[in-house]
Amino acid sequence: MARPASLTERPYPSGEQIELASGDQRVVVVEVGAGIRTYTVGGLPVVDGYDARELSPSGRGQLLIPWPNRIEDGSYEFDGLRHQLPLDEPERGNAIHGLVRWEPWEVVERAPSSVVLEYVLYPRPGYPFTLALRVEHALGAEGLEVRSEATNIGAQACPYGAGAHPYLAVDSGSVDHLALQVPAQTVLQADARGLPTGSRSVEGGAYDFRSAKEIGGVRLDHCFTDVVRERDGRARVRLGNGTSLWADESYGYFMVFTGDGLPDVDRRSIAVEPMTCAPNAFRSGEGLIRLEPSETHVSVWGIAPAGLGS
Repeated sequence: MARPASLTERPYPSGEQIELASGDQRVVVVEVGAGIRTYTVGGLPVVDGYDARELSPSGRGQLLIPWPNRIEDGSYEFDGLRHQLPLDEPERGNAIHGLVRWEPWEVVERAPSSVVLEYVLYPRPGYPFTLALRVEHALGAEGLEVRSEATNIGAQACPYGAGAHPYLAVDSGSVDHLALQVPAQTVLQADARGLPTGSRSVEGGAYDFRSAKEIGGVRLDHCFTDVVRERDGRARVRLGNGTSLWADESYGYFMVFTGDGLPDVDRRSIAVEPMTCAPNAFRSGEGLIRLEPSETHVSVWGIAPAGLGS
């Protein structure tokens, strides 16, 4: 029996490998989840990616839609109705990182340095809403830009949030001696399930990275907010190796994670995750976006490698 054409053409777990190039920048965007598998400049890694033969481990490079991070017990109420999502973080009893990161997206526009993918998220148990999603990855003189759009094409309002999960590469192979700057005045406290329990000022504490300082032995799996933006409206998390991750006004939260306990990333790279809402926002409402029928939400973030951009 002949193999299906799709299996012959797309032998990788992440589907088609879409290669972008601009100067000495190279990015591979994947069909499954429309995320970033690799990003290099001059052959050196900007993100801690993964092999084409692997499933994306530890969320590397994935888009987190229609919510980032966790939802407690996978349950929430919206407009007076209760919804129950599958618990895909069963050890903690949470729903995590949205519904699209393992779904095949369609390439609708392609150029040497950019690609646009689209996906329709149809109603399902736990999220009975319909979203038309569109994401563009583009390389330019300042690095990589990722633009996400979500349009509510259903007949009722829906809850929405967006995020991304890149791990930024570290030259030394360990984050301990990495200088980190996070332009945030508040850090969320969390319990053992990774769910927020409150917030506090970062001032003077271990999580005060408003001025660049070495991470040292600090274990980071924390959400930062009350971000300070620069004159162009962007907020930037900067690494001592010259890489920065920026996000526009739609992103009010940065999750920063040193990968402790995950063998594939354990303190060898650092996840900097721009998020439009707080963890557990479907329950708390913190930063949650209400999308009315026909309404579109747009969010933009990017990575500026050392020597490119600011």
